[in-house]
Amino acid sequence: MLRLGKREFGPHEQVIMAIVNRTPDSFYDQGATFRDEPALARVEQAVAEGAAIIDIGGVKAGPGEEVTPEEEVRRTVGFVAEVRRRFPDVVISVDTWRAEVGEAVCAAGADLLNDAWGGVDPALAEVAARHGVGLVCTHAGGARPRTRPHRVAYEDVMADILRVTVGLAERAVALGVPRESVLIDPGHDFGKNTRHSLEATRRLDEMVATGWPVLVSLSNKDFVGETLDRPVKERVVGTLATTAVSAWLGARVYRVHEVAETRQVLDMVATIAGWRPPAVARRGLA
Repeated sequence: MLRLGKREFGPHEQVIMAIVNRTPDSFYDQGATFRDEPALARVEQAVAEGAAIIDIGGVKAGPGEEVTPEEEVRRTVGFVAEVRRRFPDVVISVDTWRAEVGEAVCAAGADLLNDAWGGVDPALAEVAARHGVGLVCTHAGGARPRTRPHRVAYEDVMADILRVTVGLAERAVALGVPRESVLIDPGHDFGKNTRHSLEATRRLDEMVATGWPVLVSLSNKDFVGETLDRPVKERVVGTLATTAVSAWLGARVYRVHEVAETRQVLDMVATIAGWRPPAVARRGLA
């Protein structure tokens, strides 16, 4: 059982986490949800299209203008509180690696801390434990926040992913984070080149076999772009193909930009796997 906020998700329930960037320079939407009104409209649309989790980020992942902890708090805390007020049942996640930001957003109503940089601030897990919220434990290959990989190498990338993510998950539970609220993430593109991310996808079932629920953040990433030689705005098809493979291999949570399209892919895979009946079944019965 995966439990986040007020929600419980069954073993075959595939969960969508919709991305809402509170940044003026996000790589995909170019700041489309930096202001409150479009950001709240994005939340409303994502929930209507089937997202159970809203992931709010105040700092873009890649290099760029410095964002202080104070500015990250300014971009996220008030918005978390407003989303909590308008959508009391939605799971609110905040994408941050900083403990002081985690403290502030949890006080405002966040249910999950999405640590995309692999525990670079060990105190973030302590914050999650203190507030009884969930934690995403990600493999970032030891990279510092907001840096790009350069000639990174692994003897066995999946072995390293398992060592790091399971270690972070076990530490979180030992600190007091509820076990049913901890997820692990292979960290596609984070501290990895394209071949590493492809191998992580191909071997995703090894992460699933650990018993920890697996989150994948695939949406329009560089490994998709390089695989197909497509720019950022032309990576949706490749992302959805990777989503289908990840779903078949057992991933539970999908951090995405395109909610409606992802919902259809996940429902199709779940129905082929026998976990979900067809929405209608008329063919051959008339």
